[in-house]
Amino acid sequence: MNAAALPPSSPPAPPPPSSRGLIVFAVMTATIMQVIDITIVNVALPKMQGALSATTDQITWVLTSYLVASAILMPLTGFITDRIGQKRYLLLSIGGFVAASALCGMASSLSEMVLFRLVQGVFGASLSPLSQSIMVQTFPPEKRGRAMAIWGIGVTAGPILGPTLGGWLTQVLSWRWDFFVNLPVGILAFFLAMIAVPETARKGRRMDWFGLAFLALAIAALQVVLDRGNTDDWFASNTIRILSFLSFAGLLCFLVHGLGRKAHDSIFDLRLFRDRNFASACILIAAMGLGMYGTLVLQPEFLENLLNYPVLTTGLVMAPRGFASMLGMFLVGRLINRVDARLLVLVGVILSLLGSFAMVDYSLNINLFWVIWPMLVQGIGMGMIFVPLATIAYSTLPVHKSAEAAGMFNLLRTVGSSIGISIVTTIFTEQSQVNWNVLGGHMNPSNPAFQHYLAAVGLPNLNLLGAQLLGGVLGQQAAMIAFVDCFMFIGWTFVFMIPLLLIVKTPRRHGKVDVMAALAD
Repeated sequence: MNAAALPPSSPPAPPPPSSRGLIVFAVMTATIMQVIDITIVNVALPKMQGALSATTDQITWVLTSYLVASAILMPLTGFITDRIGQKRYLLLSIGGFVAASALCGMASSLSEMVLFRLVQGVFGASLSPLSQSIMVQTFPPEKRGRAMAIWGIGVTAGPILGPTLGGWLTQVLSWRWDFFVNLPVGILAFFLAMIAVPETARKGRRMDWFGLAFLALAIAALQVVLDRGNTDDWFASNTIRILSFLSFAGLLCFLVHGLGRKAHDSIFDLRLFRDRNFASACILIAAMGLGMYGTLVLQPEFLENLLNYPVLTTGLVMAPRGFASMLGMFLVGRLINRVDARLLVLVGVILSLLGSFAMVDYSLNINLFWVIWPMLVQGIGMGMIFVPLATIAYSTLPVHKSAEAAGMFNLLRTVGSSIGISIVTTIFTEQSQVNWNVLGGHMNPSNPAFQHYLAAVGLPNLNLLGAQLLGGVLGQQAAMIAFVDCFMFIGWTFVFMIPLLLIVKTPRRHGKVDVMAALAD
């Protein structure tokens, strides 16, 4: 995130210890609100689907619209901070996020919800980077490791609290309260930030607007293609063809534009990808985002629509994955300075793929234990991947490029997550249709197994009631096989991560401060 017109000024002196606690509480309240909002909606998607008259693939736009807007606006964080000051920008972000949350809670149609989620993503994009930056400024260098540990715990709390809180609010009140809950928390964070967070001096700065426009076009057009491709019959649709061309043209222009400019004049220095550790880590983090968010979208649908779990139960069932991820992060925090980071990532990838492939054995008759333990294994694995992967990404780069590399690294993580959600929902929708046709082809009077099934359920002669029963059973079985296909796909994404580790050079060992700083969004 370059293009500064003036050289960066020296960082402000840390505030006195007496005010640090209030600053930490203010920024962490805003950060946890934003992080929880990413996962709190997941368990409510089946309820929202009916209320907003959306299909299974359409309702995921509620998630992808937020992620896309956040990814596009994230590179502007440094620019806007320099132009208006960090306190003003933090207050603007919190206020806009809270207002957008209220609008999401009042949405009456899918189009309104997607629009308001886009606005929410615009204002939420800067909350994590700003909070991390303020935490670094608040503590002196010798205590920044502790500050980043506090920040990392807050960020990790999101996947733990989000599904459970979302399930409870949806079941006791309504899915709309998954958004309304941000109002009291956001208002508290706003006033705390107004009182405690120090302002920074405003600085003149240039911005690579052409680079940002090309990047935004490439990401937005690609996301629409993935979201609407299945509905519009892919390249049989002129709209999909045009958007695909625009996405490709935007990416090509972004690459040509970025490579043709000096590093300090472009939004991202694309020459960083010449470093094979950084390039490999970026691909790996995008694949990890695909697997993690793809699973988080699929499992609430599976538990609520096929196993008929209540929403609150679904949230409680998904919560252990968050605790497992925290355990994985704790383990790598203990081992990162003693064990090769590549080995830690490899162990995390293997655990993640084992958990994903174990989900392939899910069925309509599965019990609670067999639902949870693959989540635990996958959660520990994913918790073990991120920090050592970030260590690998930055280990062979010049120190002065770390901040820019972190922005690009986390941008690709967000984009990978958004694309992953679209891919798995597309696979689910298509495979549900394919399985419906394949299984339905065996439901005919000449099939002895079909006749035996009718007799077993007390319908020796097929009638209207029998047709309705068979239609429901056929839909369940087709969806179950589609879920299995999606979990298989997610498992293979982790398998394909392993060869990339073979080309990674041995990273330098880093201290705790550097490792925890890699958690930054």
